[in-house]
Amino acid sequence: MSRISEAFNGKKVFIPFITCGDPDLKTTEECVLQMVKNGAGIVELGIPFSDPTAEGPVIQEANLRALSGGITTDDVFDMVRSLRKKTDVPLVFMTYVNVVFSYGTKKFLENCRDVGMDGLILPDLPYEEKEEFAPACREQGIDLISLIAPTSNERIARIAGDAEGFLYIVSSLGVTGVRSEITTDLGAMVSLVRENTDIPCAIGFGISTPKQAHDMSQISDGAIIGSAIVRLVAAHGRDAAPFVGEYVKEITDAINAD
Repeated sequence: MSRISEAFNGKKVFIPFITCGDPDLKTTEECVLQMVKNGAGIVELGIPFSDPTAEGPVIQEANLRALSGGITTDDVFDMVRSLRKKTDVPLVFMTYVNVVFSYGTKKFLENCRDVGMDGLILPDLPYEEKEEFAPACREQGIDLISLIAPTSNERIARIAGDAEGFLYIVSSLGVTGVRSEITTDLGAMVSLVRENTDIPCAIGFGISTPKQAHDMSQISDGAIIGSAIVRLVAAHGRDAAPFVGEYVKEITDAINAD
């Protein structure tokens, strides 16, 4: 059983996201360890990119801060290598096709394998072009995680049937960010997913409060939160780790509450 499958084995999973290198990689590593200590089941690591099209202003600004600090993809790999000495929590990269292409797909995925990554999310990779990456990911034992959006419609069944690792269900149209309410009929989307795969699914985009996380995890197998965490890091800088840990604990407790 893969580490990702194990994480979902019989329980709801909280999947926090953090932008690597904002404000520096030492802080990122401390935040990840606090996330794990406070109940995160899987952690999403954002590799900074100059044009993160799926992201709202909070994560875009974090990307720019990391890049202006000189963070490279190699630096991120080094941080993961260090993290792996301290935790075996499943780790998933979230980045963009261009980052992987410019690094060299084969080399990027070999490095993912070597440092102990478990999965890869490419939000700008259309489902129809998934096969450009899927075989190379499988070769290195990396799950290429698919996204399903409210606009996926009749493609939902096909995307679900092909899924690996877990399915990332996008709760709302538009970019990432905190939303006061989520109005998409997610129950219907999840039902269609369940008809076509046994792979777990987690809901992300727009979730920020413990109540939202609890509600989303009641419908699905877990909740994904990024912007609210990245905002905490922006507010507290190099002192962010304990604040991130506290927030992750609140969300994890909410997800596990009956």
